[in-house]
Amino acid sequence: MTPEPHPFARFVAILGRGKTLTRSLTVDEAEEAMSMIIEGRVLPEQVGAFLMLLRVKEESPEEIAGFVRAVRSHVAIPAGAPKVDLDWSSYAGKRRQLPWFVLSAMLLARNGIKVFMHGTEGHTAGRLYTRETLEQLGLSIAGSFDEAAAQLAATNFSYMPLEVISPKLKHLIELRPVLGLRSPVHTLSRMVNPFKAPATIQGIFHPGYMDIHRGAAKVLGEPNMAVFRGEGGEVERRPNKPCEVWTVHDGVAGEEVWPPLLPEPRQGADEDMDISRLTALWRGEFADDYAEAAVTGTVALALKVMRRAGSLEEAQGAAEAMWKARDTAGFPAVA
Repeated sequence: MTPEPHPFARFVAILGRGKTLTRSLTVDEAEEAMSMIIEGRVLPEQVGAFLMLLRVKEESPEEIAGFVRAVRSHVAIPAGAPKVDLDWSSYAGKRRQLPWFVLSAMLLARNGIKVFMHGTEGHTAGRLYTRETLEQLGLSIAGSFDEAAAQLAATNFSYMPLEVISPKLKHLIELRPVLGLRSPVHTLSRMVNPFKAPATIQGIFHPGYMDIHRGAAKVLGEPNMAVFRGEGGEVERRPNKPCEVWTVHDGVAGEEVWPPLLPEPRQGADEDMDISRLTALWRGEFADDYAEAAVTGTVALALKVMRRAGSLEEAQGAAEAMWKARDTAGFPAVA
């Protein structure tokens, strides 16, 4: 007797029917498929086949939107949690430059903007990840949504590892060395926005993913979203190069090109990657034009996507004023 097909097999079949019959999943199909994965109703062989077929085909905005909906439906935010202003994804890790964007997030928090940052680490060797940076700076990592809500209420900033948001997504990302390729989970995780912030900002490494991020944001109805090619793939502006930013505001797609902030187009790799330099820069113990421009340039992008500045010039001016007025003595505590 022929066994009945596994319920998940139809999703693998849709993606693997060959050059002429293969198609992308609809939003609803993608949501159902990811829900089954999250709930453990899929065999390991099916997960591997599913992820790699998506990788070969390249995920569509509709698929990512459906995946995000599935993850969000499995996340429970505490009642009374503070409203988050900006959702900030951090999944790439840094290899050539220190994570100056951490200071950007701190600067926004110091100016009353509630920033929820989420990410993961360890999936690619030789990188400095955000969690390690924050821990070395003495900042607490949220181990639950209750802790994140308390941190946001007290300090305007919280960082949560992906495994707290979704242990299943963390497991899927960790399949990278097993499968040998990046999977769509890297895109999906960046877009979860669990606290439903009205503005999200995402950094990517490969420009080809900008269209997927923007398209998925439109499908999801994100009110304000910006994606750009950040330094190392993180949400950090490269201040010595033009920065192309793709946006969505109330369903309308847009593009901006931010000019370089520095005249020298090249920046050598940081051989030391000494995290203590973040604290030293904040406290004004040394000057670094590149680092300061990376910090303020990233803040400017955030202000613009949140619609707290009407133009690129206004956003950059506001960011530089925040940096100049910072409390140099209080770092790393956020008040």
